[in-house]
Amino acid sequence: MCKDLKDKYVELIQQNEGIIYKVINLHIDNTEDKKDLFQEILLQAWKSFPKFEERSSFTTWLYRVSLNTVFTFRKTTNKKVETSVESLPDIKSIELNEKPHELLYLLIKQLDKVDRTIMTLHLDSYKNKEIAEILGINVNHINVKIHRLKNQIIESYKKSTHG
Repeated sequence: MCKDLKDKYVELIQQNEGIIYKVINLHIDNTEDKKDLFQEILLQAWKSFPKFEERSSFTTWLYRVSLNTVFTFRKTTNKKVETSVESLPDIKSIELNEKPHELLYLLIKQLDKVDRTIMTLHLDSYKNKEIAEILGINVNHINVKIHRLKNQIIESYKKSTHG
């Protein structure tokens, strides 16, 4: 692999490593699994980088590599790595005035893996077309899902704060 390609890869990863952490943290709870997955995503991205044709942005491509790696990990391990509602902190214990983002994060973590990913990408200001590209889903389906997920999160918020 040529030095320029390696340097470009390292620079892009350093600029965008937050994407990798975000994907891992939304889908995995175990600290050791998170560390292993970070390394695995870097490896998978490195292997695929020479084929990156820049038809999409690097961030879109990195999200896709990260998600595919996490989903493959979840399929191939026998451990239960899905976040369960029981393993989450009590929503009522969060001080809404101090940390409203924590409540939103917890509500999103309660969604299934695809819905969780859609909402995270939406909140990261990805366009619906980009979200569809990352997930390989029809853009109209994304439009409907986002509308429904917003309503679902609002209802969950209301239930958690008003009983």
